[in-house]
Amino acid sequence: MNRPELKEQIAQRWPGQVQCRSESASLCELACARAALPELCARLFLEWNFSFAGLIVEEGASEWQLRYAFYGEGDAGWVHVLVTAPLAEKTFPSIVKFVHAADWHEREAEDLFGIHFEGHPRLGDFILHDDAWQENVEPMRRHFDAREAMRHRKPDEDWRPHRIVQEPGAFVMPVGPKFSGVTESVHFLLETVGEDVIRSTPRLFYKWRAIEKMAEDKTADEVLLLAERFAATTAFAHGLAFCQAVETICGANLPLRAKILRVFLAELERLRQHAGAIQEICESTALAVANAHAGICEEELLRISCELTGHRYLFGLLALGGLLCDLPDDACAKALEKSQKVLTQLNRLEKQLRVSSSFLDRLEEVGIVPERTAMVYGLLGPIARASGVVRDLRRAQPYSGYENLQFDVPGEQEGDGYARLRILFAEARQSVRIMEQAAAALQSGSVREPLQLRAGAALGWVEAPRGGAFHWVRLDEKGKVARYRIVPPSFANWHGFHLSVEKFAFQDFPIMLSTFNLSVAENDR
Repeated sequence: MNRPELKEQIAQRWPGQVQCRSESASLCELACARAALPELCARLFLEWNFSFAGLIVEEGASEWQLRYAFYGEGDAGWVHVLVTAPLAEKTFPSIVKFVHAADWHEREAEDLFGIHFEGHPRLGDFILHDDAWQENVEPMRRHFDAREAMRHRKPDEDWRPHRIVQEPGAFVMPVGPKFSGVTESVHFLLETVGEDVIRSTPRLFYKWRAIEKMAEDKTADEVLLLAERFAATTAFAHGLAFCQAVETICGANLPLRAKILRVFLAELERLRQHAGAIQEICESTALAVANAHAGICEEELLRISCELTGHRYLFGLLALGGLLCDLPDDACAKALEKSQKVLTQLNRLEKQLRVSSSFLDRLEEVGIVPERTAMVYGLLGPIARASGVVRDLRRAQPYSGYENLQFDVPGEQEGDGYARLRILFAEARQSVRIMEQAAAALQSGSVREPLQLRAGAALGWVEAPRGGAFHWVRLDEKGKVARYRIVPPSFANWHGFHLSVEKFAFQDFPIMLSTFNLSVAENDR
């Protein structure tokens, strides 16, 4: 649906209740009455084919502003639905009946801001666990001082895990939250009456760090350090999304060389991250040789990154307005050549896995997420594309010059573990293809344009390795960050992870977990 058609539909359906507050080439802001909010969001998501990017809550001097961000393909651009209310009124209608992808967003806002979403089936005990936090803390409110320790914590001593299966003989198997090795804290409650998982509930946020709260009143450069570091394996993607938000506020026009190098580095990160995800899948199925093969590929890509940039995970390269330093053409060419060799090894590994019957038996027709379900839950990245939801922000809403590059967006239909693995291999090939074009397009020039910071707000987005990542930034008159909101892809994909393990055997659980390639750190920002 193009912009004129959208505005015509809105004028016909909600006269006087929904108004276009501002409009640009890529964004339409709609001021919406609270009563019309659920139906408007339902039309955008279910009928007009817009994807839900996230809910952004802002506490102003006298009123709440809730911003529901949606994006479409190409000319459809972005639609932000804005709802306001005085601070004393903390009740808004829930949209999860129509936009189930907003489920965790509303639960998060209720925990952190104390906002109640009327009609939501289950609020509370989400980020602030009832067995560890007292009620009504509201840590994202402006009156909450994050520098002072909570002296009177009153957790609910009668807390019990939420159970759904109540049949005779039903029991709950807890997994986590403590794991050996590098696995981070997450608690799974697996409900069953036999050998198959009937219901799976992940309990996250044991390491919630309140990055958004920490960012308040800091300079944009200081917050860039936070953006790069809350999820190390996708540091460049999140840093890039933050930079693009600030650059949009400032109306920056980046040098072409900076844009091209950003693309080159983003795809190098994607290639390395996908190699790591493939290694985890091989490890979960106990294929020692394949595990080692993929691990060597990931390590080689880490070394390529370090040789090119000075950091294995690409920290410290991004700057507002471009890059902190230039990368020589010959160094990029060398990194590309080595990456092509790694891709050859990955292609060889894929061929070997395709004829390994014991490996395929653990992935094929296991952990199936149907296309309709993936769309309803708002799944992102390789997980969604393996289920037929082939949407990629590099194509849907291009940035940093991706619109000038030739590449395919792989898609599969089966939605099982093997489809997710095939997507990873296919996207690795496309990443090298993009790197080849970027290296060929490099021209001399600067890599940074100085910015004049000013007050304003904007959304930055990227197609991170795990899917779409969205960073909302508001700068005050002094150029400091007044509000920072992060919606990482793992937040959406953790929400739908239970779909892949329910109705399948217990022994499939760790394998399906690896095929989802989820990050606890990215989610628990």
